[in-house]
Amino acid sequence: MTDTAARTRGQYLAGHTAETFDLHAYLAQHPDRLLEEPEGRRVLTRLDPLLFGLLYLRHHLKDSEGAITFSDAHLDWCRAARDWVRPVTAPGAERDAWVAPRNTGKSTWWFLILPMWAAAHGHVKFTAAFASSATQAETHLGTFKREVDTNAALRRDYPELCKPAKRPSGANVGDTQSIYIASSGFVFAGKGIDSSNLGMKVGEIRPDLILCDDIEPDEASYSVDLAAKRRSTLIDSILPLNVYARVVISGTVTMPGSIVHQLVKHGRGVETADWVREEGFRAHYSAPIVRRDDGTERSLWPAKWPLAYLKSIEHTRSFAKNYANDPLGSDGDLWTVDDFRYPGADGPDPVTHMMLSIDPAVTTKKGSDFTGLAVVSWSAERRRCTVWDAQAVKIPPGPALREKVLALLDEYPQIGLVLVEVNQGGDVWQAILHHLPVRLKTIAQAEKKFTRAEAVLNDYQRGRVIHARKLRELEEQMCAFPKAPHDDLVDAAGSGVRRFLPTKPKQVSKASSASYL
Repeated sequence: MTDTAARTRGQYLAGHTAETFDLHAYLAQHPDRLLEEPEGRRVLTRLDPLLFGLLYLRHHLKDSEGAITFSDAHLDWCRAARDWVRPVTAPGAERDAWVAPRNTGKSTWWFLILPMWAAAHGHVKFTAAFASSATQAETHLGTFKREVDTNAALRRDYPELCKPAKRPSGANVGDTQSIYIASSGFVFAGKGIDSSNLGMKVGEIRPDLILCDDIEPDEASYSVDLAAKRRSTLIDSILPLNVYARVVISGTVTMPGSIVHQLVKHGRGVETADWVREEGFRAHYSAPIVRRDDGTERSLWPAKWPLAYLKSIEHTRSFAKNYANDPLGSDGDLWTVDDFRYPGADGPDPVTHMMLSIDPAVTTKKGSDFTGLAVVSWSAERRRCTVWDAQAVKIPPGPALREKVLALLDEYPQIGLVLVEVNQGGDVWQAILHHLPVRLKTIAQAEKKFTRAEAVLNDYQRGRVIHARKLRELEEQMCAFPKAPHDDLVDAAGSGVRRFLPTKPKQVSKASSASYL
């Protein structure tokens, strides 16, 4: 069979999702006479990692009842891996992150099936795989090595891959807990992300495939500082192993602001961190509930997670974190998801007054905070505030920020005040946000940030603040406060709420709310 014929058969994989994929139809397109011979199997699987997995690693794909099913993510991963047959032609050109719900089988595919397929066919010469700990990485490598040691089908069809390389003395060149060197020349090294990795090579060969699977620990063992160190290790030690290597990061979000969470935001088009853009990562996000073109919904993996089951847990923190990879912080000291309320059946509150509250960042340098913008209103009829919008942007204090403010004023024409929180430089903001069609006021906060947040939380818990809709970024920061990497939206929304609902009860009156301008 020619490569052209193999690619033609591979078109079946290209046109299906988990909902439409038929395993029997897929297997039926492959001639039995070719599947019965080693050379035929090698030809058929050369451009088809899915078929390779079914023929040689089928036992890793079966569920507890012996059935084999796939999710959209599995099919996406196989389609992406087919590109590995082509050489990388530019530095940093092939860097991808694949984020899917927990228990989707990421380690099985990225640490075993796909690198095994690539090694068997010579698409990859040296795989360097990293996990959160050395033990975890060595466990994955151990699974790979058990297959080359005991898998009869693999040993029959790919004998050079399954034999360790030997020295003239007869000893193995490399067959330890952390490295396997095959007689074919293929190298697989597995290490913890904090190991000493810089300059890793075997002879003159450097890794041409770098895999990073679950490189972050659970939230209980993680922190913002540790996340920054892990990111530094990734950028400064792992990526430079070979700038021409294919790089794959796979994982599930463990903490708000984590490496994988930043990649999820990039993949969803919400926000792109500087390092993601600078290092050229493409992020691919698999949502647990997929919306069809006609607006109806289906499950990412119908055979494992029926849609009814996903909908039944969709409201939980566990679903947000472990399935949707969109966590609300579980270790914050103040807000929980139960503190957020939304308009009832009678719709949004009538607006008496509305303001735009700004918590500005002084600079847009790396590591600086974002500028938080929150649209907050007061309803004299309902006696409560509504947060309509909350956005975090990296815009330098200048004309671009003024244009952003004007755009929000156009979007929310009921805004009558722009409130800017500053501790110094109030005159500067008068100059930057000049000639606005509404009043501009700067305020300096005297209370500590945590004290102000406690007062705002009290208003939330008393039902005096609602959100016009789910404001994911704001709610995420609130639930993680004060341990989130950023709190600009907490400050922006909080300043607006406290402007309408001052701490002292005697100040909360129609008169005081009407005089906010």
